[in-house]
Amino acid sequence: MAKVIGIGNQDFEKIRMNDSFYVDKTDFIRQWWESADDVTLITRPGRFGKTLNMSMVEKFFSVEYAGRGDLRG
Repeated sequence: MAKVIGIGNQDFEKIRMNDSFYVDKTDFIRQWWESADDVTLITRPGRFGKTLNMSMVEKFFSVEYAGRGDLRG
């Protein structure tokens, strides 16, 4: 089955479970983690994936999703 483009979908888990097409930004997590900043301000215009990125970060670091390899890219 072909991947669909989930326009407007802001939940990383839902995108992975539905096998929707998305631009993999997991390197963002590595860059952010390695910067070791005290505060991170993410500014982008609307519809640039801020909420989806934060959803992805939540799934990677939350103990609620520990062991869920199916959410990894």
